[in-house]
Amino acid sequence: MTKILLVEDSKFLRMATERALSRAGYAMSIAGDGERAIELAREEKPDLILLDMLLPKMTGPDVLKALKKDPTTAGIAVVAFTGLSQKNASRLRKDGAVAFLDKADLGLDKGSEALLVALAQILRDLKKEVPAAACAHGA
Repeated sequence: MTKILLVEDSKFLRMATERALSRAGYAMSIAGDGERAIELAREEKPDLILLDMLLPKMTGPDVLKALKKDPTTAGIAVVAFTGLSQKNASRLRKDGAVAFLDKADLGLDKGSEALLVALAQILRDLKKEVPAAACAHGA
């Protein structure tokens, strides 16, 4: 089963995203701040981290750099999951993010379909397992 660590400080977005991804068949872990994200990444070694960029205690870019410097977590795929503009995407990729998902483009207030499709494509590109339930959602 594909394990995802969701790092999001907005309680509403965190709950809605966790629910959608769990229903789609992903094993989920949750962190509400940057420090906890690094702890969980080391402990659980998820297949992928969905990382918000604006976080308490430690910013998303700082978390990304810390994860990539640590041999324990360097191999974990990190997807920047943010409302920040696309102009940050190239810098984040240079720092080690494998993809950039813009929350505004995903229309999360209207449902999780776009997120599930985008995430399934990223996982396929990484040669990771996409759960059958996610595929049933059109992913």
